[in-house]
Amino acid sequence: MLEQLQESLGKIVKTLRSEGKITENNIRDTLRSVRRSLLEADVNYKVVKEFIDNVQAKAIGITVTKSLTPGRQVVKIFNDELTRLLGAKQYHLKTASMPPTVILLAGLQGCGKTTFAAKLALMLKNQNRKPLLVSVDVYRPAAMQQLEILGKQIGVPVFSDESKVVKRATEAVEFARKQHLDTVIVDTAGRLHIDKEMMKELDALKKNLKPQNILFVADGMTGQDAVNTAASFNDQLGFDGIILTKMDSDTRGGAALSIVSVTGKPIMYIGTGEKPENIEAFHPDRIANRILGMGDVVSLVEKVQAAIDVEQAEKLEKKLLKQQFTLEDYLDQLKQIKKMGPIGDILDMIPGFSKLKSKNIKVDDRELTRAEVIIQSMTRQERQKPNLINGSRRKRIARGSGTQPSDVNRLLNQYWQLVKMSKQMSKMKLPANLSAFGM
Repeated sequence: MLEQLQESLGKIVKTLRSEGKITENNIRDTLRSVRRSLLEADVNYKVVKEFIDNVQAKAIGITVTKSLTPGRQVVKIFNDELTRLLGAKQYHLKTASMPPTVILLAGLQGCGKTTFAAKLALMLKNQNRKPLLVSVDVYRPAAMQQLEILGKQIGVPVFSDESKVVKRATEAVEFARKQHLDTVIVDTAGRLHIDKEMMKELDALKKNLKPQNILFVADGMTGQDAVNTAASFNDQLGFDGIILTKMDSDTRGGAALSIVSVTGKPIMYIGTGEKPENIEAFHPDRIANRILGMGDVVSLVEKVQAAIDVEQAEKLEKKLLKQQFTLEDYLDQLKQIKKMGPIGDILDMIPGFSKLKSKNIKVDDRELTRAEVIIQSMTRQERQKPNLINGSRRKRIARGSGTQPSDVNRLLNQYWQLVKMSKQMSKMKLPANLSAFGM
């Protein structure tokens, strides 16, 4: 996420931290590099100018404290200004005084509204809410079927009706009320560009449903186009918050850094992958930390807590301490790690990982999938007693998993290293389950 911006600003921050003295000259040179990086990331030029002016004004008159070097104080100014640019604080969905709460999703065709509707529904379901999905896109072929498939996949009901747009939406709200469902997520139709008919339809839905939340969904890959479209939607319809989708791609970050300033509305959620669970609440301070290569430990802990089954983790700890950890247990851990999302995104949350990225150390999510396939190609006896795996068995496992014997060797070496680490931790009387997650 925001990889290009992270890389360029990370280098600048690294240089700044080593400065023992801040002068107008080195600030000017630094800000010139920052300006170039932001413009290359497709950030709105007016937003860039305001950002640079604010940083310069605060950095020139900086008062050096004992606890921070001058360079680090300027980095803090960067962090504060980035956080402000991204919206300063986290915003939450508004809820109705009398259920159901209505959430209306708006945006152009192809921005990811339908997929996001399912992601939001799953997130709310995991928060013990009872959501209902409804599509009022009567123009796009198979729009309703797509939502029904996604609803079935995540275990959330989808309201189905042949009525026209407004009637279908109001009947869905009434259905939710009768079924004691507390949230209705309305997936609206989009167009390739803004037109009068679409805005007229959205306005009619707004007047009839009186939604507590109107969320504008923008494709994070489209940069300034997304920002300009958001501004037009806000002028004509008005919305409460912004969703940025496809933020797992090699997006330049311009939309995230421009859209709040241009519209005056907060980013509330971001889509970070194709799976229903790939959704994150937007925390401006945490994202600013990630952009500057400072990590995001809070989000990392939240992801670990959400992905890990506590009861299973306790069983694992006992197995590790008793040295009964098998390849079947290892497979279970790999599956839990995959639930946390792309490995690159997780590592970005670890402070200092940007230093490894700058050395072109790549992390490939396919390694986890390859490891799963290799273990699944083993017999049950081999998974429980890895010592049985000799040369001929390695070759058979490699053939069965479509890999090379060297891949099987690498996996086994990783497993034995983990076993060795758990032995050391048990001697030190440390929590053994930490080692299973490489912590």
